[in-house]
Amino acid sequence: MSGWNYAEILETVARTVPDELAQISGDRRFTWSQFNERANALAMYLLDLGLDEQAKVAAYLTNGPEYLETYFAAFKAGLVPVNTNFRYGPEEIRYLFDNSDAEAVVFHATYATLIESVKEQLPGVKAWIVVEDGSGESPEWAIRYESIVDEFISTRTDEDRDSNVCGPWGTSGDHQLFLYTGGTTGMPKGVMWRQDDLFAVLGRGGHGAYQVPPVSSLEELATREVPTRPIMLPACPLMHGTGQFSALISLAMGGTVVTNPNRSFDPAELWDIVEAHRISSVVIVGDAFAKPLLAALDANPGRWDLSCVQMISSSGVMWSQETKEGLLEHLHETLLVDSYGSSEAVGLGASASSRGKAVTTATFQLGPTVHVFNEANERVEAGSEESGFVAISGNVPMGYYKDPEKSAKTFRTIDGVRYSVPGDFARVNADGTLHLLGRGSVCINTGGEKVFPEEVEEVLKVHDWVADAVCVGIPDDRFGEVICAVIERSSDGLAHFDEAVLLASVGDRLAKYKTPRLVVFVDSIGRSPAGKVDYKHLTATAREQLGR
Repeated sequence: MSGWNYAEILETVARTVPDELAQISGDRRFTWSQFNERANALAMYLLDLGLDEQAKVAAYLTNGPEYLETYFAAFKAGLVPVNTNFRYGPEEIRYLFDNSDAEAVVFHATYATLIESVKEQLPGVKAWIVVEDGSGESPEWAIRYESIVDEFISTRTDEDRDSNVCGPWGTSGDHQLFLYTGGTTGMPKGVMWRQDDLFAVLGRGGHGAYQVPPVSSLEELATREVPTRPIMLPACPLMHGTGQFSALISLAMGGTVVTNPNRSFDPAELWDIVEAHRISSVVIVGDAFAKPLLAALDANPGRWDLSCVQMISSSGVMWSQETKEGLLEHLHETLLVDSYGSSEAVGLGASASSRGKAVTTATFQLGPTVHVFNEANERVEAGSEESGFVAISGNVPMGYYKDPEKSAKTFRTIDGVRYSVPGDFARVNADGTLHLLGRGSVCINTGGEKVFPEEVEEVLKVHDWVADAVCVGIPDDRFGEVICAVIERSSDGLAHFDEAVLLASVGDRLAKYKTPRLVVFVDSIGRSPAGKVDYKHLTATAREQLGR
């Protein structure tokens, strides 16, 4: 085996637990044998198109069984799966498919109209594969996903259907997965992950919370005992790294991935699914998901039996201590795992909270290959109060696809060691833990002092008046920039909002210069499905409201 490859990993699991459930979505249930068979069908179709080794296959899908089947098929055929943000508009979609060199696109029918507006500008796409979703008839220019599966199943023997499809080039740990990220500061960038590196940073088939150790061979993967196979519910989209990578972790342990066929996020519905399927692991993206989930529990005490939930994990954005404490009042035995990472850097840090022991917001135990460097590329000393940029070495991505300039900025060599530097700044506490400050690209320079918006936002969002908040820099003749709080008010905030009291609370908890001098209100912060914020758009909105 030339390094770990997800085709071999998932095929091994399918042979080991063929009759266990791999995926559930509403009334649809697929065993591991069926998961493998359906992925074989799509892999064979893609190879019959004449796609070459490492050709790109885009998944333009919301959560559902076809998402992971598309990835499994791409792995089998030696192709590169490419995630697609389903919130993108026509120009972003055209750019992503063109930039990634996509030669096949698997998409939900609801996106057919948008695709039709740009498909003539994408001559490189050889196949459009539509997953019907009840939104209307499939377009004539696309082939139905289920027809590919049905033909494969009906024309092959049982033995042929179970045989693993593989391209003539075989499988390799050097085969890639693309994770497109960004979009708030320009068009998205394709992070190139070698599958061998990705499997390594995702735990090598193990997970401490389930008492499952990493594996060293496919034989060990097939013969090991897994005390409890996870039943995982990604509340966040699979197109985001948090959901996608969490699903790969669960699948490598022979677990079950449960997806919600309803595309809107309804916290009560999510708890219904957790109870019905006895979910052991829920994956969210910070307070954007956690706060509504907590509100549903507060409003419906005792409605759900959630004793099955062993873990709720989050990554991508900050998850506040106050929200964790609230959840733990309802989920007494649940472990809340806050992972600090990004599309370019997995495993930067983590914190675990249990009842009575909720970890302070943005405080993480550093990963073993993580360091904080100052501008002189010197390591920041623990307890020094000096801030610096966070960097991780070891198994890191190859770079950004077709963007050597941005790759050079993010993937740097310091003292002969190659690091991924995703752009976050932090301090190292005296005990060696990391206190995350925020992303340097949105840092506000006010009166010569640097202020990281996330730090102020977390204080603002504690208040009952605030549903969500973002801080942006507004040009100022005296201070260069001043901090403006962009507030999405809660129902309490719409009825009773005291700006002076809210802002005074920031000065009580943080340095006085970090207190916003301006406040504007919006109907919605407009976070992406991944919980991310478009700071550029909100800055423009604030300036327009302020006339500045």
